[in-house]
Amino acid sequence: MTVHGGGCHCGNIRLSFSSALDPGGMEIRACQCSFCIRHGSRAAADPNGKLIVSVEDRARLQIYRFGLRTADYLLCRECGVYVAAIAGDGDDARAIVIVNALDDREQFSREPIPVRYDAESREQRLARRRTAWMPVEVRGI
Repeated sequence: MTVHGGGCHCGNIRLSFSSALDPGGMEIRACQCSFCIRHGSRAAADPNGKLIVSVEDRARLQIYRFGLRTADYLLCRECGVYVAAIAGDGDDARAIVIVNALDDREQFSREPIPVRYDAESREQRLARRRTAWMPVEVRGI
């Protein structure tokens, strides 16, 4: 497993993304919802990998939900960086990492695939995330 570190600009939120996949060949998704478009989101996940999100100051973490309200979108209130999205709770929680928030983001060089999830029902969306997103551990919140 290779560990890719990263986080927000001010350092309040730190990321540790572990994956055995080659970052240059990893599928990168560019969600076409209005939130992700506005953030220039490039998301990745390895269902066999793991994401650890560490928050130094919980008061500077913004958790945002919209649409079907099936995921928490993590942003830093201090510097405004969108770092990850998490669906589910506890041991069932799954996540995507925002490649732009990784320190070695240039290694994730595959052209992003535009994706649209508007036609999914709540159940379909949750099922997709359970299989396509990765396990996550959140520290500090």
